[in-house]
Amino acid sequence: MEHFNKLTPSEAERLAILAEECAEVIQVIGKILRHGYESYHPSNKHMPNRALLEKELGDVCAIAAMMSVDGDVSESAISSYAELKTEAVLHWCHHQIAGDPA
Repeated sequence: MEHFNKLTPSEAERLAILAEECAEVIQVIGKILRHGYESYHPSNKHMPNRALLEKELGDVCAIAAMMSVDGDVSESAISSYAELKTEAVLHWCHHQIAGDPA
């Protein structure tokens, strides 16, 4: 029996993993906004929030790569949209200068 969304179990699983990883990125962003990049949870003193963000972004990149390999998404389309987003951010943001982390 075909599911109403026509996703295979593998496609649905990859999307579920992507959703979970994106939620973890959002959670770390909230911690950074509240406590800063260099703060850390008392039970995890070896990994400050900046490192947690890097880890979670790496996890998102990993599942995106898996989705590309499996044909769910196009890596070249993702790259094209990333370029467009960079241009938009640099054009519309008030505090961003290309290459300036401050």
